[in-house]
Amino acid sequence: MTKIFELPALKFTFDALEPAIDARTMEIHHGKHHAAYVANLNKALESAPEYYEHTITDILRNIQSVPEASRTAVRNNGGGHANHTLFWDILQPGGSKLPHASLAKMIDSTFGSYDAFVEKFNQAALTRFGSGWAWLALDAQKKLYVYSTANQDSPLMDGQTPILGLDVWEHAYYLNYQNRRADYIKAFWGLINWDVVQQAYEAA
Repeated sequence: MTKIFELPALKFTFDALEPAIDARTMEIHHGKHHAAYVANLNKALESAPEYYEHTITDILRNIQSVPEASRTAVRNNGGGHANHTLFWDILQPGGSKLPHASLAKMIDSTFGSYDAFVEKFNQAALTRFGSGWAWLALDAQKKLYVYSTANQDSPLMDGQTPILGLDVWEHAYYLNYQNRRADYIKAFWGLINWDVVQQAYEAA
């Protein structure tokens, strides 16, 4: 039986991130937006079913090998699926509230300090015009890098490995924050489970 991509279950309840992210936003974001990306990804791959047997990471790292007729849909929806899956993981309640161990040392070494890193990340998130994401990623040389991508593009498509991401599409925050993206970005720092980010860093 052909394996298709599935919407991952949340590891927390919709209201677990309140008041920073309200339950209704979480319900719509996960159950509607992310679910639609998964459904559309599966539909886009119907003409190239061999890709169902690949991981979404492998597909995005080799996005140019996807047949041209399906590539844009896979880029948009596969990126949306991968990006949101990471996002839900790092938002799991509990865990360390600040970077630690080897990641903390690398952040200090790369950016000068944790506060300098936060400032750089906030700037990437705040200045992303329109919809997109801000990222902390590892490049091919295993160095930390902060930048943003448009729409649902993933750092995987650039040969990088994302370990922390912030969704700055309006659907991620508009019910609670309206046009106040800066307030949403500020609230994000109190939600991160740095144990999960550390695990992603070590795995990369």
